[in-house]
Amino acid sequence: MPSTSLLRRGDTFIAAIAAGLVLLYIWAAGGGFPLDDSWIHQTYARNLAEYGEWAFTPGTPSTASTSPLYTVMLAIGYRLGIPFAIWTHGLGIICLIVTGLVGARMAQRLLPEHRNIGLYTGLALVAEWHLLWAAAAGMETMVFSMWTLVLIWLGWRELDASNGQSRSYAVRGAIFGIAAGLATLARPEGVLLVGMIGLTLLIVRPGMTWANLIVWGVAAVVAFGIVLAPYLSFNVQLMGGLLPNTAASKRADLVLLFNAPYLSRVVDMILPLTASGMLLLLPGALVFTADRVRTLRSDRTALLHLLPLAWSAALILLYAAYLPAYFQHGRYVMPAVPAFVVSGVAGTVLLINRARRGRWARVLSRALALATVVVYVVMTLGLGLSAYQKDVSIIDHEMVTAAHWIAANLPTDELLAIHDIGAVGYYAPRPIVDLAGLVSPELLPLIPIELNAQATWNMLRERDARYIMGFADQLPDANPNDSHLCPIFRARGMNEDVSETYNMSIYRIVWDGQCPTPGN
Repeated sequence: MPSTSLLRRGDTFIAAIAAGLVLLYIWAAGGGFPLDDSWIHQTYARNLAEYGEWAFTPGTPSTASTSPLYTVMLAIGYRLGIPFAIWTHGLGIICLIVTGLVGARMAQRLLPEHRNIGLYTGLALVAEWHLLWAAAAGMETMVFSMWTLVLIWLGWRELDASNGQSRSYAVRGAIFGIAAGLATLARPEGVLLVGMIGLTLLIVRPGMTWANLIVWGVAAVVAFGIVLAPYLSFNVQLMGGLLPNTAASKRADLVLLFNAPYLSRVVDMILPLTASGMLLLLPGALVFTADRVRTLRSDRTALLHLLPLAWSAALILLYAAYLPAYFQHGRYVMPAVPAFVVSGVAGTVLLINRARRGRWARVLSRALALATVVVYVVMTLGLGLSAYQKDVSIIDHEMVTAAHWIAANLPTDELLAIHDIGAVGYYAPRPIVDLAGLVSPELLPLIPIELNAQATWNMLRERDARYIMGFADQLPDANPNDSHLCPIFRARGMNEDVSETYNMSIYRIVWDGQCPTPGN
């Protein structure tokens, strides 16, 4: 069996590749973020650090941060006085490195007889462009992706825990419970993985007596509850429920996507992830699955080894059912990637080794391995890098530019209605009506507002909103030529032919249909 030192010699290489590639993405895109939601996290974190408030607008508590763990992590940087870009991107790099190193050890455990399996897996993880995008994005995606592998790894460690004392089971259970709580605070769907691991351990019961399993389980549940309790209590007090209102607002905003059949939505969620070298790991994933299913006949602990692929599938199926948001390169299901890569690389190595017996099989399997490496490089340095640059450019030139204009030109005491709230909240903080409902849950019955135009206008008039900002399809009735709207700013210029539809615009709201002349 390869020694642990062999893995450790590869750790530095994996870490260096991870850091180098993320820094390349950041440098190529000019240091910004590819999502307006990234600025929502920054706004919450800054307000938490400066005012001690869980609020997007100081003085108004809200629950628009779906990842309280990530908000707290960012807030630490603000408290320490570290520039937010350095701290945020640094967190992304660290989480990607940990993902690569944990994945390397998982693969080495799966195939201990294969000398370099850990190195191959670690590199496949840190060079996968969806994970690089996530690591540089200033979002919780990479944090949660890291925790998914950590949780599965902790579950696998119970295979080594036979013949221990009750105290040791309690400690390990508590450690798992704390990790499970942190993963759920990173993304609420983490509770699905926690449940899958707990159920699998209950079925497999690796070397545990029922008494030890109960000790482990009780310790895990108690620790899990302690970690989650403050956040759940806050949600109940503020919203009357355990979960933040972000999921409800996004579901309402994407209501038309639910018209597609479920299987079609599943395909939609998968397709963005196939634009990478991962697609060539699919044969390996199938081989790995078949190998572990055969092993189950004589060793039920192999069920734990099937958890990574089961988790990847479960996350995709969950989002297809509950929030089929396939856009932005499938960012909501990116946390399915690490577990799939671990199993896919392990299966590919199995496939190559088994193909040595036949000449043509050997040629084809090696061609598959070479093609995987080539596609990985091309996608990571080509499509992935280009996509990240484009995404950051859109946010910088649309949302951030508009936010700076608002800060310089609009009174801070006049109400602004807005759909993409992140950059404005960070650079031009002021009272807002959130047309997406994230920090204005009272709008949920009206979302999507393009289908409830008159009711939205009535609400804006009652609230005395003076300005509105959004792309054309984010406005009431999706109509930038509505008589209530007087354009006063467009991010790419007022005279461009496509600016009404494709550029972020700011309008003065008038109720008599008469736009004031310039200068008034």
